[in-house]
Amino acid sequence: MKLTILICSLFLLACSVFAQDSVKRTIAVKTTTPPKIDGLLDDDAWKNAPIATDFVEQSPVAGRHEGKEDRTEVKILYDDNAIYIGARMYEKTSKVAHELVNRDNVGTSDFVGVVLDCYHDGINAVGFYVTAAGVQFDAKYAPNPNGNSEDATWNAVWLSKAHIDKDGWTAEIKVPYSALRFAKKDVQFWGLQLVRRRQYLQKELFWSPVDPKKNGFVNQEGDLNGIQHITPPVRLGFYPYISTYVNHYPYNTPGLKNTSVQFDGGMDVKYGINESFTLDLTLVPDFGQVQSDNQVLNLTPFEVKYVENRPFFTEGTELFTKGNIFYSRRVGGTPINYNEAYDNLKPGEQVISNPSETKLLNAFKVTGRTSGGLGIGIFNAVTDPTNAVIQDSLGHKRQVETSPYTNYNILVLDQNLANNSSVTLINTNVDRFGKDYSADVGGVVFSLYNNKANTYTLRGFALMSNLYGASTKPSTGYSYEWAGGKSSGNFTWLLTEDHVDNKYNPNDLGILNNNNYFDHNLNLVYADYNPKRWFTQWDVFGNLYYSRQYYPSTYQWFNQILGFDFKLKNFSYIGLNFSHDDKGNDYYEPRVAGRVFQVPENANFGIYYNNNPAARFSWGGDYFYRKFYSHGGYGHDVVLYYNLRVSDHFSFGQNVSYTPRINNTGYSTVDSASNNPVFALRNVYTLENIFNIKYTFNDVMGLTFRLRHYWSRLNVLQYYDLGQTGALDPLVSQHFNTDNNMNYNDWNIDMLYVWEISPGSELSFDWKNSSLIDNDQARQGYFQNFENTLHVPKNNNFSLKILYYIDYQSLVKKHKKVSA
Repeated sequence: MKLTILICSLFLLACSVFAQDSVKRTIAVKTTTPPKIDGLLDDDAWKNAPIATDFVEQSPVAGRHEGKEDRTEVKILYDDNAIYIGARMYEKTSKVAHELVNRDNVGTSDFVGVVLDCYHDGINAVGFYVTAAGVQFDAKYAPNPNGNSEDATWNAVWLSKAHIDKDGWTAEIKVPYSALRFAKKDVQFWGLQLVRRRQYLQKELFWSPVDPKKNGFVNQEGDLNGIQHITPPVRLGFYPYISTYVNHYPYNTPGLKNTSVQFDGGMDVKYGINESFTLDLTLVPDFGQVQSDNQVLNLTPFEVKYVENRPFFTEGTELFTKGNIFYSRRVGGTPINYNEAYDNLKPGEQVISNPSETKLLNAFKVTGRTSGGLGIGIFNAVTDPTNAVIQDSLGHKRQVETSPYTNYNILVLDQNLANNSSVTLINTNVDRFGKDYSADVGGVVFSLYNNKANTYTLRGFALMSNLYGASTKPSTGYSYEWAGGKSSGNFTWLLTEDHVDNKYNPNDLGILNNNNYFDHNLNLVYADYNPKRWFTQWDVFGNLYYSRQYYPSTYQWFNQILGFDFKLKNFSYIGLNFSHDDKGNDYYEPRVAGRVFQVPENANFGIYYNNNPAARFSWGGDYFYRKFYSHGGYGHDVVLYYNLRVSDHFSFGQNVSYTPRINNTGYSTVDSASNNPVFALRNVYTLENIFNIKYTFNDVMGLTFRLRHYWSRLNVLQYYDLGQTGALDPLVSQHFNTDNNMNYNDWNIDMLYVWEISPGSELSFDWKNSSLIDNDQARQGYFQNFENTLHVPKNNNFSLKILYYIDYQSLVKKHKKVSA
């Protein structure tokens, strides 16, 4: 810890060069008569407010100022309850793009937005956007290694309207103070950014210029002055819900019902503990309507990392992601002893029930930041014990506990420093009650920059993991990473050293595919943002990646990448990519400790393209050719996608990927006679087809439909013994006779209707249709598999959910009116 603090201090001292930039400023005017939020800008309150204008392009031509005929004019008001934004966007009416989409999407629409940094730290902010079709989009901004991350899952309750007229379009936004966090003081000094998107010209414009050569977004904000004598309100909101589920699967088995019905109810609570900190609490949560996971045939030695779609675990979690030791799918995930249900089965017994997920009872998080820049995050979640049910031939049942009562905790202290820098202390803990072990991971994370332009950076972390408890021998492991380089300018570079010892294990609440490595990586990028004859901007990038096993210290692999990206003046995009992997040593593919597989040399070439994304018919594709210098191996990656916008209400699209691997070598099984890993020369064909339909009725009501069919087929051509040196030797076992051909189909339909009945409240109806086929019919082609998939029994799940938002402030106002 002392060494880390010393390094941070020396870096800040050595890089204390500071370049003072000119900062744009505007003033918010107090009003006693707030404007009506109808998008028309005809209220008297707007007349005397100063105008923020002269927006500057960030793309396609960085630094170009907007013209008089297509200018943007924004005015800002405030009162004791909210801040108001009125915007006029001059444009030819026929060029105003206004596609209707669901909330938190912009589609191919023009939009305008305001980004507020209420603590003026240049690091954290919230954004409120409205499209020309009147659709809302809000987001939270937080620091990440590439500048700022945009958390589009963050949601607040606010008002907006848009209106298209002969001069272009206008918008009004009302952001209640209950949607913001700010210090309690007489004079407020906020950071401000105003944003406009013109779709048909693919122009992104900012009031305070955003230089693409500089690292970061929030740190390039302007100033908002004039707000005085406002008080942070009591921020308290309740989100009770009720839901019902009807599930049908044709078991057609005595004792098993084909149809089941379930009723649920619960509540989310948001409470402002003070002006800076918020408590988010979920009681008996319901995540049944989130999108289905993209299941795949996993041939690797590592687990598949799935996307988190549960709102509570995606919204406002930026503090908890520091150090990359929080994988939220662990909470409510697969029971730790899931497979034990199938161990020690007695003759005649079978597992009749084995839940694949643990039940989340409740969870809460406390997040916020003091006026001194100290961010604090506390996370806690509790899951119920999980049991599998085993039944014998006489109908007698017994239970096997697959997961105990479990408590998950995270504590984060994140201190902002000068020049958008920060130092963080983080700790995660998993307590399992019973015979299973517990786990703890913690350490320090730092991100340092030499000036507000973020010209040079030094960042990294140092972490320690501990496993302890009745069922395991105590184990302590360590990991660290440091990265330093130039992060702003046309030419940027970053050198990284990453070390994980052979005992480090964060996987009880995080995810790490493997430990025991010592890696170095050099990334180089040169980008030109000045328009040329055919391009508006282009870049070339290179990467060198060298990896060694830590203990014992041996070479693993060496990878080189060279690529080019070009943005054309017709707003299309094209890229080229070349990569090469030297011969390597893979210590994970054999699945047996101490064994190694000699990975053959391979080379890849790829090209990717997409046309103007604002076009009515947008499309693109990727093609990669991969050559493996062993057994004549090769492969193709083909991706094609399109989206057709039939009208501003209706669109549909498709994404198809085909990835054959011919004469591919990889792990197959273990020879039970010799206990030696057996590898296979095989052909693997994978095709994924995703079809989407979107129909949006208006700015608060929409329907989405998503169908995914995933098919993967593996045909074994020849088996090999894995030699002691890592080479593949002819199979010598006379006892090995295993057919490891595979045929895998995953089918999912997700159809969701959402109606925002009032701000913060919604009614939703969801239909899920799914099936999974996993067998050895590996001689069938894709169309035969598709036909089989259509005819197999499927699970159908229908759900209806009503979520209602209750605002404490509104209740108080209504009570006062009734009392008066």
